[in-house]
Amino acid sequence: MTRSPKGFAMITTQTTPAVRSDAPASTLTYDLGLLLLRVAVGLTMAAHGAQKLFGWFNGGGLDGTAAFFTASGYPAGKTMATVAGLTETFGGLALAIGLFTPLAAAALVGTLLNALAVKWGGGFFAPKGVEYELLLTAAAAALALTGPGRIAADRFIPALRTHRLTYGAAAIALALVLAGAVLLIRN
Repeated sequence: MTRSPKGFAMITTQTTPAVRSDAPASTLTYDLGLLLLRVAVGLTMAAHGAQKLFGWFNGGGLDGTAAFFTASGYPAGKTMATVAGLTETFGGLALAIGLFTPLAAAALVGTLLNALAVKWGGGFFAPKGVEYELLLTAAAAALALTGPGRIAADRFIPALRTHRLTYGAAAIALALVLAGAVLLIRN
């Protein structure tokens, strides 16, 4: 309570904003953002894998994808198409639901590094460039490093309940080694 210049009592109230502008975003905000990113990247990759495996969504199926892998210099085109299709489909689905997130994201990173190698030299912008693959690779790597957030199946796995940077870094290192090994056998 304060007094006016004429001596009358005045009641004053101080208003504060509902959310302080300098306050950090809530954990729920981060969790929802990570959920949205996981679902978008995961389902995109799962659909891309289904194109390879089953020919869904105007994909080439195993035979068409095998021919592409062979033409791109990979040995055993059908085996490579199967591995890529399974990795994209199941890695994408696992990422979308947040299951074994560092490994699921790293599986996608490894596959996408090979896609980048195949498309390299076509410029940056789609359809011949690498912008799409580069964006998906960066998003998957970021999810491996940050973890899935609290809205994820990993919350029910005691060892993964609390994400650690070392899990994501180790998974990405594994992806780099395996992608490099696959690229070494490519003609």
